[in-house]
Amino acid sequence: MSKILVVDDNALNLQLACITLELAGHETVGASDGRNAIEIAESEPLALILMDLRMPVMDGKHAMRHIKANELTRHIPVVALTASAMKGERELLLASGFDGYIDKPIDVKSFARTVAGFLPKG
Repeated sequence: MSKILVVDDNALNLQLACITLELAGHETVGASDGRNAIEIAESEPLALILMDLRMPVMDGKHAMRHIKANELTRHIPVVALTASAMKGERELLLASGFDGYIDKPIDVKSFARTVAGFLPKG
């Protein structure tokens, strides 16, 4: 079982992602902004972070950069979870430091399988 942090300011999106992952056997933690995500990442052992991009307080890109710059948390894969599907967006996000990209709205039939592909092996 892997512990996954899901970060999204939309409560319904957050709940749907968490429930879908829990039904697949994962443990989840939720956060509604980037600052809260950083606090959780620094205090709990996480296998993966799914990060929305557009949020109040601190957006996903700033939070990801902070997580990747911190010795304690830089090993945690951070995957962008976003509805922002403009052409070239995936490449820009990967180049900026995200370890992966998942489009929203999530497909509940394949979401857990897609997320599992980003989990550290072993």
